[in-house]
Amino acid sequence: MTLRKIAGLGALLSLVMPGLAMAADEVAAPVLNSGDTAWMMTSTALVLFMTIPGLALFYGGMVRSKNILSVMMQCFAITGLISILWVIYGYSIAFDTTGMEQGVVNFNSFFGGMGKAFLAGVTPSSLTGPAALFPEAVFITFQMTFAIITPALIVGAFAERMKFSAMLIFMGIWFTLVYAPIAHMVWSGNGGLMWDWGVLDFAGGTVVHINAGVAGLIACLVLGKRKGFPTTPMAPHNLGYTLMGAAMLWFGWFGFNAGSAAAANGTAGMAMLVTQIATAAAALGWMFAEWITHGKPSALGIASGVVAGLVAITPAAGTVGPMGALVIGLAAGVVCFFCATTLKRKLGYDDSLDAFGVHGIGGILGAILTGVFAAPALGGFGTVTDIGAQVWIQCKGVGFTVIYTAIVTFIILKVLDAVMGLRITEEEEAVGIDLALHNERGYNL
Repeated sequence: MTLRKIAGLGALLSLVMPGLAMAADEVAAPVLNSGDTAWMMTSTALVLFMTIPGLALFYGGMVRSKNILSVMMQCFAITGLISILWVIYGYSIAFDTTGMEQGVVNFNSFFGGMGKAFLAGVTPSSLTGPAALFPEAVFITFQMTFAIITPALIVGAFAERMKFSAMLIFMGIWFTLVYAPIAHMVWSGNGGLMWDWGVLDFAGGTVVHINAGVAGLIACLVLGKRKGFPTTPMAPHNLGYTLMGAAMLWFGWFGFNAGSAAAANGTAGMAMLVTQIATAAAALGWMFAEWITHGKPSALGIASGVVAGLVAITPAAGTVGPMGALVIGLAAGVVCFFCATTLKRKLGYDDSLDAFGVHGIGGILGAILTGVFAAPALGGFGTVTDIGAQVWIQCKGVGFTVIYTAIVTFIILKVLDAVMGLRITEEEEAVGIDLALHNERGYNL
């Protein structure tokens, strides 16, 4: 080859290579998936709908009329408080992976870094997602709605007796020391404690329901029973509200579970199907268990069964098949019925609206059964080949969450009780929190 030809080839390459490099950059550049983005935005709105108005109505209808506004007020106040704390540091604690390494247990296995505090570095062009990409801002908001509903669930355990000021401070501290770290351990990825263990929690059986249910049990034990419990009748004042709230929770839960696929794909579709199956089975399971035990089925019972099924299928929604969902839902309806009635009565604790009986027990049951029915051998879609080994891993995750949440929640409550007091006065309890603390009535006739 002559020097002239070599020079010509070099000139040609100098013209072509920048174009090839630009083409490679264009191929490698992340591209937003508009379909997944639309689904995740919809799911985010659905999950927020679960708390306000869903949970607010569900709980509001179950308390006495003199306390309806207090429960709804707590749900709204928690929504505002946790939204701000999530932006300031909660998202960073839960999802910043700085210092994490798969198989290595260190501080960052339990508690995320602060690299995302105040949402540093998040812009309209920031993308995230396991496969197809959507805006990180949407993921932040989606996870924010999970962070909101978890402490709001605890309200049901101590309803009608905690001071509003103490409630706000408790929820802020509990979110910081319990919710965000547990979310980090389970969902943050390689290096997270329970992630590395292999705990399966698709949409929050451990992070949301066991966490909230156990915290609720500790809260109702520390505060003590409502005045007159269990001899004074404390019937729900408006079961119509409760049924409407349960329906809204059922509707919104499709965002909770199917949205946790983080994409509009087959996993999301199957999560939607198994959520419906398990919820229906649990509603019927609770209804028939109550019918056989007490002689009549009740509206409160079927509403509670709905929530029990939703709770139990949550950790399993991304890995179990339809028949597994049927078994999980039926088991949740029956087991939660007996725990919220017979067990509570026998042990004598005043879990006002059965936060532990439904969310705690339902979450534990669902988390353990996930290890069974995620196996392809039983119709699941997970990677479980050794059911016994996976059940042991699930039990480890449940046990750690129960112990960690119980201890930290107890310490927070005892310190707050010593510093400012947790409980309203007997006079305020007799008058009702609505009038005593908020100077309002839910009903003005």
